[in-house]
Amino acid sequence: MRNQAIEANPRSLPHSVWPAQAIGQLERDAADSLGLTLYELMQRAGQASYELAREQWPLAQHWLILCGHGNNGGDGYVVARLAQAAGLEVTLLACAGRKPLPQEAQAAQQAWLDAGGVIHAPDAAWPESVDVIVDGLLGTGINRAPAAPYDDLIKKANAHPAPILALDIPSGLDAATGTASGVAIVAHHTLSMIVLKTGQLTGKARDYVGQLHCDALGLDAYLAGEAAPVARYDAQDLARWLTPRRATSHKGDHGRLLIVGGDKGTAGAIRMTAEAALRSGAGLVRVLTHEDNIGPILTARPELMVDTLREETLEQALQWADVIAIGPGLGQRDWAQKALKKVAASEKPMLWDADALNLLAIKQDYRQNRIITPHPGEAARLLGVKTSDIESDRLHAAQELVKRYGGVVVLKGAGTIIASAAGEIAIADVGNAGMASGGMGDVLSGIIAAMLGQKLTLLEAACAGCVAHGAAADAVARQRGTRGMLATDLFELLWQFVNPEMIQQ
Repeated sequence: MRNQAIEANPRSLPHSVWPAQAIGQLERDAADSLGLTLYELMQRAGQASYELAREQWPLAQHWLILCGHGNNGGDGYVVARLAQAAGLEVTLLACAGRKPLPQEAQAAQQAWLDAGGVIHAPDAAWPESVDVIVDGLLGTGINRAPAAPYDDLIKKANAHPAPILALDIPSGLDAATGTASGVAIVAHHTLSMIVLKTGQLTGKARDYVGQLHCDALGLDAYLAGEAAPVARYDAQDLARWLTPRRATSHKGDHGRLLIVGGDKGTAGAIRMTAEAALRSGAGLVRVLTHEDNIGPILTARPELMVDTLREETLEQALQWADVIAIGPGLGQRDWAQKALKKVAASEKPMLWDADALNLLAIKQDYRQNRIITPHPGEAARLLGVKTSDIESDRLHAAQELVKRYGGVVVLKGAGTIIASAAGEIAIADVGNAGMASGGMGDVLSGIIAAMLGQKLTLLEAACAGCVAHGAAADAVARQRGTRGMLATDLFELLWQFVNPEMIQQ
């Protein structure tokens, strides 16, 4: 399977993201408001796709266009006509359907035929020389495994050495959830039409989408007045949350953070969380942990304040703290349960992670002063479902978690989802495969908790923390690659992203 390359520069993509089921109405309303027909929009989509293909593969001479029996295929017919008119060799294979083509796609097909184009059957032999494959088989409406002959064409395209441009979404990928029920096109580039779709940014999307582009097709003015249900954030957004500090600020201005966890033998988890908080700008960080962990933590990071977790130390620290984080390395024995019960009685802003979430799954409660940061396995325990259920619709899972537990939910994974009890949803469009290693979640907890201490709201802290975390990992990957990345490697470059004024162009 082709992997998405790590890009040297941030992509320029819209911040607005839409659920797939809203796209059809949005497209019709936008076209009506500007006096455009849907066929004119299809022409624009085909033109944008053709121009992107020429830009990405300027030397490609033979284009293979795969068209389905819908409007996605209609876009493909437009691309084929434009490529042929430019003197390129074009081979077009099309799938027939039981129903007539939609009106717009039928017009695009006829324009291709009128221009001298030929339509080959889906089982036709492929040319020996193909430089680019354009995927116009299935659009945003599919939510099941592709059937014949689509599945065979998808397999052949994936096995072919030529690069693939997917029109709107790789065929076979669910535009709502980012899942693939069967085979799906593994594209090098995907051009999203009009707006971004949720399924292009989360779930398994990164395995299929390649480099994502978006073209509003001239509908920018209309879209600017529409409130998108989901926000997309990347490193370029950090300056909205993290402004330069006053020259006269002192450590007390930047949050007194209490971190609770690290049972016997798990000093690493709590140490990484605590150092991540310091590296993200927390003013003061106090750690309460198992007594055996004190020496190793202080030796590694003397800037931390570390003490044994006991009832009296916890009570005093809870009074001192502005923000509380609990869970990394906490364990689930009686020692941990008592600590969590004490922390849960506080009304201060807090973050629960790791074993705090496993204990929460046993004794559930709802509160508005808390961020929870489950990975899919923890989310499954919190909702009493299978991990596969979480991954099959990550947006729905995040919404169910926040409905049940309140506050803000950070559902970790590729395309991390942040959801609030007020209904806001965001996707952190950062991160890479190198983050699939131990300790990354502990580091994230420290970063988010530090943001809370710097007077960000729960939602702002979760968004800023997830973006800074993923952006730092992307910077590490650009230097060293993804294999062998350690959670603590992020500390070397995290400063760039928690001080965004340092990297503003």
